[in-house]
Amino acid sequence: MTRGGMYERLAAAAVRGHAAREGLPLPMPLGEKPLAALTEEDLAALLDLGRAWGVKLYRFKRGHEDMPRVRQILGFLRGVQPESLLDVGSGRGVFLFPFLDAFPGVSVTSLDLLDYRVDFLEDVRRGGVDCLTALRADICACPLPAKSADVVTMLEVLEHIPDVQAAVTAAVRIARRYVAVTVPSREDDNPEHIHLLTKPVLTELFANAGCRRLHFGGVPGHLIVTAATGGEA
Repeated sequence: MTRGGMYERLAAAAVRGHAAREGLPLPMPLGEKPLAALTEEDLAALLDLGRAWGVKLYRFKRGHEDMPRVRQILGFLRGVQPESLLDVGSGRGVFLFPFLDAFPGVSVTSLDLLDYRVDFLEDVRRGGVDCLTALRADICACPLPAKSADVVTMLEVLEHIPDVQAAVTAAVRIARRYVAVTVPSREDDNPEHIHLLTKPVLTELFANAGCRRLHFGGVPGHLIVTAATGGEA
């Protein structure tokens, strides 16, 4: 059951994490209960506190899971059932929050360059989403060990990265089973999009990284590629 079309338990976790970080008092038992044990009344009280404190709860609004590219990636992940996932460039959580909702308990590391985004996701972890780790790092120089995540997702990310080959190579190194990528499929007027990554370009990038088992698909406006890096075909 959701309130106002929101991922309310994730939003409640963010509120609890924000309170812990800022030293704000939470009424008993809102700060002590396991996240899964919070009642509807508890959730309502936490969300009201979050609004009063200016926590950006709009980020937890449902609906992104219905975006075609997000729906396609979630469908792929349901098929492969990862035990761990590295999400590169989680940003505002357009994919991450639907994933956490659909795959509770899967170990997730979120990688982002921006401190405020990492801090926000750390609030979610601190508030009770124990499977989530937020890491401030550049995928091109990522400190994670080789084969440390079942799947690496890079959704609407590669077109922003200057050294796109280094990013693909790092993702292939870290992924034990698959890398999943979405990119714009045509030129646009976004000045932050510095590459147009076509099927031939992506094929070459992954081949240079030692990965040739690719599956291409797409939805309007976006190209989707899944690359098998382990034993899967």
